[in-house]
Amino acid sequence: MADLSGVFTDGAAAYGRLLEVFIDGHWWVVGDALENVGKCTKRLGANAYPQLYGGMSSSLRGSSPKAAGYAKPTKEVEQRFRD
Repeated sequence: MADLSGVFTDGAAAYGRLLEVFIDGHWWVVGDALENVGKCTKRLGANAYPQLYGGMSSSLRGSSPKAAGYAKPTKEVEQRFRD
């Protein structure tokens, strides 16, 4: 116990490594969160304003297959659940 300087420096080095990992981990989490917010914002913007993001130049056509004219049902609804 005559030389306590090693205990202090080893403790400070361990604390520094712990702090480095802690801060680095938090920056990683914050960076991922901000990246996801940016992607979500871009996706919402593309859905709301497709003309700004290279989508359809006309207005939204609607989600109904009957109105949009894409899907044509071939059987009645009850029959689909019986198959």
